[in-house]
Amino acid sequence: MAGGITDTGELYSPCVGLVYMFNLIVGTGALTMPKAFATAGWLVSLVLLMFLGFMSYMTMTFVVEAMAAANAQLRWKRMEKRKEDDEDEDSSSGVSDSDVILQDGYERAETRPILSVQRRGSPNTFEITERVEMGQMASMFFNKVGVNLFYFCIIIYLYGDLAIYAAAVPVSLMQVTCSATGNHSCSVGDGTKYNDTDKCWGPIRRIDAYRLYLAAFTLLLGPFTFFNVQKTKYLQIMTSLMRWIAFILMIILALIRISRGQGEGHPSMAQLSGIRNLFGVCVYSFMCQHSLPSLITPISKKKHVNKLVLLDYILILAFYSLLSFTAIYCFRNDTLMDMYTLNFTNCEIINVAFIRYFLGLFPVFTISTNFPIIAVTLRNNWKTLFHREGGTYPWVVDRIVFPAITLIPPVLVAFCTHDLESLVGITGAYAGNGIQYLIPAFLAYCSRKDTQLVFGSGTVNKHLSPFQHTFWIVFVLIWGFSCFVFVTANIVLSESKL
Repeated sequence: MAGGITDTGELYSPCVGLVYMFNLIVGTGALTMPKAFATAGWLVSLVLLMFLGFMSYMTMTFVVEAMAAANAQLRWKRMEKRKEDDEDEDSSSGVSDSDVILQDGYERAETRPILSVQRRGSPNTFEITERVEMGQMASMFFNKVGVNLFYFCIIIYLYGDLAIYAAAVPVSLMQVTCSATGNHSCSVGDGTKYNDTDKCWGPIRRIDAYRLYLAAFTLLLGPFTFFNVQKTKYLQIMTSLMRWIAFILMIILALIRISRGQGEGHPSMAQLSGIRNLFGVCVYSFMCQHSLPSLITPISKKKHVNKLVLLDYILILAFYSLLSFTAIYCFRNDTLMDMYTLNFTNCEIINVAFIRYFLGLFPVFTISTNFPIIAVTLRNNWKTLFHREGGTYPWVVDRIVFPAITLIPPVLVAFCTHDLESLVGITGAYAGNGIQYLIPAFLAYCSRKDTQLVFGSGTVNKHLSPFQHTFWIVFVLIWGFSCFVFVTANIVLSESKL
């Protein structure tokens, strides 16, 4: 994500790519969706979820199109470089001693475009064979201001991601351990509302326990920000397996409770006051655009990649709907937790202690493995943003300053608040809005202009988005900017009422 061109990696089949994308999209945001559904009302939530899923799919096709255009330009640049090198070799022969020939060669080199305007690129020209990250595409298609805005947006999003992770782990530990002691045993999710000032262990308040866990989390995982870490294949398999076991367990347990007539939920159809958080949660829960180069490029057969991803979005939409509807009909609105897994740590819901603790601590295991990876990604984006051609950073700046500015802000945010629904909502509504809507739309528009300039107006990108009319780009941009205004106005009005 820092913006370089990296190796494609080992190829995999379209079906494996479908599974990888499903695992990427369905993450932490899904755990906050049930409460957002209950707060906004089931009808409004379902309509908004379907619409935002459609918008996310559309902008995903924009990113794939830009990836193909970037590959085509890189391919032609290398071809032109080889031609220039061949001509340089010819001009360095004995015949080239003439000043006239040297001058002629100089003029041809000066007047030749960077990319040869051979007006028709073959379909293979737009084959996606190299992984070009979004930062690199921004550098290719945007001007300097656009590149800086891109990095600003991605950095803010990653900060929000880290703040959510830094709060989610201590919240889960606090809820499970404080409720597992004394008179509160098995009481998480039973409708009992706790304040941060309530006692946890002896004189230790719940907020104190939360901050102790946050300090331990920072001390244990924070140092990884200062080193290079990469997600291993086996770690990915383990976390994916745990995630699916947890999600399937929650859906089955909620369905069993509803089938027995024990469902307590009576959700309303619409509550406009809850749309702001729901919007942010839904945007966050469909986020994949920034990771598409890593997912799409290794797919061995990309002919029907848009149809494949459409199938993925339909499955994800069905999954989110199933998880959220079983939740809002199983639990009362006022008992749904920010982190949905915590609703299943109540003895009345499940009397098997192992399952209760597994679900209660599930975010701790999965999020803890992702935190260092996101932190290193953010650190590398900071380095790329300030990097100057041919320059190097002093050791203190490289090894201390960049990791520190990566780690400290999200930890401070988590220290001040553990309202996960708001953190997810704000991150998705602002930075997520930019990454998921505005940046892909601008990438599609600018890459199309560059492709026509380089290859001619008749050239067709084989991975051209189905939404190829300019109307769709304008629609996405208007929608994205309108969302900024709506969310900001909603926050201002909410605060003024307080």
